[in-house]
Amino acid sequence: MTNLPPMPNTPPPMPVSKPAGKRRRNLIVAAVVAVALLVGGGIYWLTRPSYDETVKSCAKALTAQMKAGGKGKPSACDGVKKDDYDTLVISAAIGGLSKTDKDTLDYYDNGTIDGSIG
Repeated sequence: MTNLPPMPNTPPPMPVSKPAGKRRRNLIVAAVVAVALLVGGGIYWLTRPSYDETVKSCAKALTAQMKAGGKGKPSACDGVKKDDYDTLVISAAIGGLSKTDKDTLDYYDNGTIDGSIG
């Protein structure tokens, strides 16, 4: 190889950057952090109860609370939407009614118009 002088009007050679090792290390750290966040988020998402499970536990809590005579919203119902919660409350109230109650109006109607109501 010969050491010739540079050609006139040619730009000087570009300096070689040495921080390629730092850049690679930063990319590796960023990739490891991203993978850790994805794995952690996936585990968190998979371990949470589904909405259906939350609604079922809320229904059980409402039934137990009505039998015990308690009032208020059970903590098991925190994740339930308002419309669904209202439906569960009505369902628990209706389910808690006695099956042996009779009509408070004590009358007999034989189905004809003959004055049997009275």
